[in-house]
Amino acid sequence: MSTTERPRILVVGGGYVGLYAARRILKKMRFGEATVTVVDPRSYMTYQPFLPEAAAGSISPRHVVVPLRRVLPKAEVLTGRVTSVDQDRKVAVIEPLVGEKYELPFDYLVVALGAVSRTFPIPGLAENGIGMKGVEEAVDLRNHILEQLDLADSTTDEELRRKALTFVFVGGGFAGAETIGEVEDMARDACKYYTNVKREDMRFILVEAANRILPEVGPELGTWGLEHLRERGIEIYLETSMKSCIDKHVVLANGLEVDASTIVWTAGVKPNPALANFGVPLGPRGHVDTLPTLQVKGTDYIWAAGDNAQVPDLAAGEGAWCPPNAQHALRQAKVLGDNVISGMRGFPQHEYKHKNMGAVAGLGLHKGVALLFGKIRLKGRLAWYCHRGYHGMAVPTFNRKFRVLADWTLAMFLKRDVVALGALENPREEFYEAAAPVTAAAAAKATQPAPGRAEKAKAS
Repeated sequence: MSTTERPRILVVGGGYVGLYAARRILKKMRFGEATVTVVDPRSYMTYQPFLPEAAAGSISPRHVVVPLRRVLPKAEVLTGRVTSVDQDRKVAVIEPLVGEKYELPFDYLVVALGAVSRTFPIPGLAENGIGMKGVEEAVDLRNHILEQLDLADSTTDEELRRKALTFVFVGGGFAGAETIGEVEDMARDACKYYTNVKREDMRFILVEAANRILPEVGPELGTWGLEHLRERGIEIYLETSMKSCIDKHVVLANGLEVDASTIVWTAGVKPNPALANFGVPLGPRGHVDTLPTLQVKGTDYIWAAGDNAQVPDLAAGEGAWCPPNAQHALRQAKVLGDNVISGMRGFPQHEYKHKNMGAVAGLGLHKGVALLFGKIRLKGRLAWYCHRGYHGMAVPTFNRKFRVLADWTLAMFLKRDVVALGALENPREEFYEAAAPVTAAAAAKATQPAPGRAEKAKAS
């Protein structure tokens, strides 16, 4: 036991599993039975299925995040990272956002680090790519695309204009197909307000290494989604990959070369690499190896679930693993929370078993696909209703459910907001230029374009 008066349950990660597991533990725990500590670099949980709609302006970015301290008022929430775990001493090393690292003792450990973007050593990707794992990236993508429309409408340079209106998305799974569908919808709406930009001037490209898109909903609906996106003017290249994107010059394996101002990377995820420092057994792809009870193999005080765990799928049969999606993560978190309480009290553990209820995906306003209970296939507006209905219910807390519903309701009566707020990335720029001492160099610079957004537009 740790040196604290009460045993400490350390939850590493504040995503789906971390948030829901901590809530479950606090709900089941007797008063004063243990201290629950949640550690995450961000002070909020992001509901990732809503990121494409946040990027398209259908939902306010603030409404897709859940503040951990507000939802877990009885927990100790630390903003930082767990860089390593010493299992012999039962001590975790915490790296706060500011200050020196320190050790934190624990008695029970929940590993819920989640996943990070799966990338490859593609030249230019790190410098020019945009991911879609966090709300910050969704906001940046929205601002960036609207800024490209501003740039294209204002310039007379045809080469620069063509580059600004070319958008490349890599990855045809849920994240890629939903994001390109939502963003194309937004760009189509936005161009109505530009004199010199039409939808026909824009070029949307989706690149997928497999032979189909949306594999989660099956081949039939995946084919429908492919044809639907192509009907909207989106170019889709299957069984190909991106070889390089140096200086935003995209080169595909099929020989296509194009200059693109926007390169969005949604080609899958991988377990958080920090797991290598936790001393837990890992599977062949870097996931924490767990039992059906969500206990880490070889331990009786560590549990793991979600995207960073290799959890046996008892409903699918021997040798199957639970896919890394929100449907499993939310349900695993509840079983995990119950098992932590049971383990602390010396009671038996329960196995996790859940039959997949299906999958839903939105491809823009009033457009979507849905596979329900493995049998019912829906497409178009009805599938879109299922998509919004399911995720509207699944987003954590009544507060966020109500705010998201309010966003959707207002969108029925008001036009989509197409304002870019890219200046938020450098909010002090204008004040600095006004307040900085005037020197000869500064006076000469005054005749040149201001940095920040102007430089960003030029680089793109």
